[in-house]
Amino acid sequence: MRPSPSRRTVLTATGATALGVAAATEAEAAAPSGYRPPATAQRPTRELRALLREIDSDRIEASVRSLVSFGTRHTLSSQDDPRRGIGAARDWLLAELRSYAAASGGRMTAELQSYVQEPAPRIPTATRITNVVATLRGSVTPERVYVVSGHYDSRVTDIMDATSDSPGADDDASGVAVVLELARVMATRRPASTIVFAAVAGEEQGLYGAAHMAQQLKAAGADVQGMFTNDIVGSPTADDGTRDPYTVRLFAEGVPTSETPEQAAIRRSVGGENDSATRQLARFVRDVADNDATGMHVRVIYRRDRYRRGGDHIPFLERGYPAARFTEPAEDFAHQHQDVRVDEDGKQYGDLPEFCDFRYVARVARVNAATLWTLAQAPGTPRDARIITTTLTNSTQLVWTRGTEPDLAGYEVVWRETTSPEWTHVVPVGDVTTHEVDLSKDNVFFGVRAVNRAGLRSPVAFPRPEA
Repeated sequence: MRPSPSRRTVLTATGATALGVAAATEAEAAAPSGYRPPATAQRPTRELRALLREIDSDRIEASVRSLVSFGTRHTLSSQDDPRRGIGAARDWLLAELRSYAAASGGRMTAELQSYVQEPAPRIPTATRITNVVATLRGSVTPERVYVVSGHYDSRVTDIMDATSDSPGADDDASGVAVVLELARVMATRRPASTIVFAAVAGEEQGLYGAAHMAQQLKAAGADVQGMFTNDIVGSPTADDGTRDPYTVRLFAEGVPTSETPEQAAIRRSVGGENDSATRQLARFVRDVADNDATGMHVRVIYRRDRYRRGGDHIPFLERGYPAARFTEPAEDFAHQHQDVRVDEDGKQYGDLPEFCDFRYVARVARVNAATLWTLAQAPGTPRDARIITTTLTNSTQLVWTRGTEPDLAGYEVVWRETTSPEWTHVVPVGDVTTHEVDLSKDNVFFGVRAVNRAGLRSPVAFPRPEA
């Protein structure tokens, strides 16, 4: 165990001295007054900036318009018509992902993941639901997995109407286009860990495709350390006409959906309601993607999702995986899920491509890319982090299990006041598995994150109490 620094040293050590703080960005101008990057912020690497420059808004627009061209993508629509319905969209998506995989040197594969959903709410008869999935296998730690998704099914006002035109440009061709563009630009690269790109079906009928995918991963024992769904990311314009083109919302739950009552009670007893693995994942997104490289401000919302609605991250949360939802800053309810029509004043209704801002979607894609690429290249989140409570003193001992990554360089201890939403202090502690801090465990929250030789940091692990 390293010698404990003095309390004065501990209190003055910050991320600014340990890491350096990213310069102010265009996105920060749109952020709340007084915004400063978190102390844990990570500078974009040259490799990441090159990747982000390849994201193309024109390609994203072409993907959205291709998906809209199938007329409807309702889950109950035709599965064998070559031009119209969800089957035609499925086949087009598979062809696109396979074309990207062809450039990967065998590292990426693309496949259909299907099952038959028996009659259920919003599913009147047995229906085949098919996800289109591309997997880019990691070159160093392939067992560690990150998932990004959008849903390719669409709907109109009547949730059971499987025949009317249902373009679904914003909800959710925009999210699927993000996934496709990420797969395209990453296919030719070598991530250390595995990234899964998924276009899922059955979302509007009840999150069926995502639930099947999450269950398949769980049954296989997959180490999914982060999942993001992109759902309604097509426009920065609200229903009153106001625009916020440099902000994306990220919904992140607190006390995990999958926790038992006993686990939740322990979390409440130590004040960890704001420190779930999903909240740490959300903080990581701000660390690596709220900067000049993406041109975006990430507004983290401390909720699982919007009122009375839910997205494809929820089945992953239910199975114990950290998962969060990206969505535009304010939805335009005048067009979302509306039937395609033109009123007497010539005003258009319906979820049409004309209401999307494809440069905005490209910036959302860059936020996703910065997050996923850094996660895949950095060490995994530290495991078995604990805070020792047997000795009641005014110092704090933290312990954790060393990671197995070949390029692991060491660890950092972070902390913040219990009333602060962001980590405010960072101290490098070396390649150790225990560290004592000269601060009372009663007064602040602590965390641990891993660092590799390239200087990339993992998400923070929040320690559980050990008596």
